[in-house]
Amino acid sequence: MTYLSFSGTSPRRRRLLRAAVAAVAVACTVAACSPVSDSGDDAKTEENQAAGQDSFGTPADPAAVKNGGKLVIALSAEPDALDPTLSRSLYSRYVFQAICQKLYDVDERAQVVPQLATALPTTSSDGRTVTIPLRQGVRFADGTPFDSAAVKTTLQRHLTNARSGRKSELGPVESVDTPDAQTVVVHLKQPFAPLVGALADRAGMIMSPKALQSLGDNFASAPVCVGPFKFAKRVPQNSIDVVKDPNFYDADKVHLDAISWHILSDASIRAANLRSGDAQVADSISTQDVAALSADASLTVLQSQSLGYQGLTFNIGNVDGVGATPKPINRPIAQNAKIRQAFEYAIDRKALVQAVFSGIHAVACSPVSPASPFSSPEAQACPAHDPAKAKQLLAEAGVPTPYPVTMLASNTPDTLRLAQALQAMVKDGGFDLKINPVEYSSLLDEQDRGNFELLQLGWSGRIDPDANITNFVGTGGSQNVAGYSNPQLDAVLTQARQSNDVEERKKLYGQAVTILQQDDALIYLYRQRNLTAVSKKIQGLQVFPDGVLRAAFAGFTK
Repeated sequence: MTYLSFSGTSPRRRRLLRAAVAAVAVACTVAACSPVSDSGDDAKTEENQAAGQDSFGTPADPAAVKNGGKLVIALSAEPDALDPTLSRSLYSRYVFQAICQKLYDVDERAQVVPQLATALPTTSSDGRTVTIPLRQGVRFADGTPFDSAAVKTTLQRHLTNARSGRKSELGPVESVDTPDAQTVVVHLKQPFAPLVGALADRAGMIMSPKALQSLGDNFASAPVCVGPFKFAKRVPQNSIDVVKDPNFYDADKVHLDAISWHILSDASIRAANLRSGDAQVADSISTQDVAALSADASLTVLQSQSLGYQGLTFNIGNVDGVGATPKPINRPIAQNAKIRQAFEYAIDRKALVQAVFSGIHAVACSPVSPASPFSSPEAQACPAHDPAKAKQLLAEAGVPTPYPVTMLASNTPDTLRLAQALQAMVKDGGFDLKINPVEYSSLLDEQDRGNFELLQLGWSGRIDPDANITNFVGTGGSQNVAGYSNPQLDAVLTQARQSNDVEERKKLYGQAVTILQQDDALIYLYRQRNLTAVSKKIQGLQVFPDGVLRAAFAGFTK
């Protein structure tokens, strides 16, 4: 790979950039999730948008939409493997939402609701036995029955596959029983409070045992689940197509014949496709386009504060690939936390959010959302911007300055603007930041292999804080691409996982954030607003705080 340095940027542009980065920003706040009225009042929706309030979209009115047609969605990045066991990308979750239902889902209030299950699970008094009732009369897209045996097959695959991204999400699952076709009993080694939240995401997506037996590790080439739609075809780097599944148990509620996701990484091109009618939906619109798209009478902009974060991950032990035992890396920044702390002190988050994203996104210093019931002042503590302190720590670490760091980042325009701003900003703290931009799916491959020094990437977020923390910074976490390991942190996170007491978990996550900020293997930068533009020719498109674009029950307006 070649490095991209922005040192050749014109002097005038550098001055403007640095002036913008240095500007004093208005502090951003994160609003708690609030539902949008089901009235479908466009004026109210536009008022909410203008105020920066959450606007999730409303369900389609069956009397106002017609059946048929293909919905085209302009998608900002290539999804990774369409395999619930292996997938790690937000963009694959968009496709899964149409083809792979889960035991549980979340609603616009970020509350867990049943999907393939018929009710929330019941848990034994010792917290170690969880019983889940299942829907009856449900079939997979291949016509085979959905039952407790299928759930057991899927969960066992999540737990045993060598490349599984779900294993640490499922925690201490010891065994799965199937007393009858409509009941699953999960036995735990210890109580595990985040289990239901995990089953409301990819860990709860149930795959056809017939397809798993036939395809094995190639399941992603032709995924088969229960869903309103079924997989049709994929053209890498171009598009993914699904078609309505007549086997779906609620097929009469599905209005569209097909959905096609077109991969368009440039936000301006996505917006142009939306305006021309070549697409009816554009995800992850640029903050620079929000005002213009919101003012377009033919469009609606859905927006909500995400549960996740965007951050910076240092490779401090990922030598043999994600999930392997961490090993020492012969780089000062990997070996000495003072250098990583210095990098954080060199960052002015408020100025960054204001300069790069017009203040639309929100400053973040923690993996715990301020809107979470598990948040606390300790969990939201934020190291101050202090370039002098950064230089002091570099001197104490005994490294020459400017200290060189190379950052891997996706090659989208918005991410490159962020990278440029960081590059200019950390220079004042004694760092020489070089930027290595790559296509998104390549970035995922490189991070897993450990082929990076510093990585810019984020996480769309989950309702339980454990799913935003343990998988990424817990020892052996299936998405711990930093190769980070701290037994003290592991003990705190394990204790939090085993407690059902909100106040106790709140205290423990505050302690976890304190440890994370001492080690700085992962520096949290900001929380995105979920920004999706939708043509008014479409009804029923929704995006909830989990960031997932829900298109399966949308339809074209009559």
